[in-house]
Amino acid sequence: MTVYLVEDSTIIRDNLLALMHETLPLTVMGSASSETEAIAALRDGAATADLVIVDIFLKDGSGLGVLAARHQVAATGHWIVLTNHSTPDMRRKCLELGADALFDKSNEIEALLLYCKRLAGLDALGDARNSLEAALD
Repeated sequence: MTVYLVEDSTIIRDNLLALMHETLPLTVMGSASSETEAIAALRDGAATADLVIVDIFLKDGSGLGVLAARHQVAATGHWIVLTNHSTPDMRRKCLELGADALFDKSNEIEALLLYCKRLAGLDALGDARNSLEAALD
């Protein structure tokens, strides 16, 4: 699975990617810390990622602007929002702008990982099968 991450916190970005690498077969296509940087990268090919993860509050601009540009950059794949601001209004707004899902950074990381595993075609049975195959190699 290919991933593009829009997150302005280096610590969160690094920790999230490390956690995802532990549980998923993924390739990181890149990351951005601002709306302008993200939209430019998406126009240059990052929009073909299997998964784009977007934070709402960025160094410059907003994840909402990145979501709004989704259709302009002919994005494919799944787009999710990972934020500390998961109010009902924010969830509604993100879904209206084309997000496939929204997860709260403070208490929905496990749900995010489960969502990503399902996107990657992994589940409990798939994990067991992959572990068995790895042991046999």
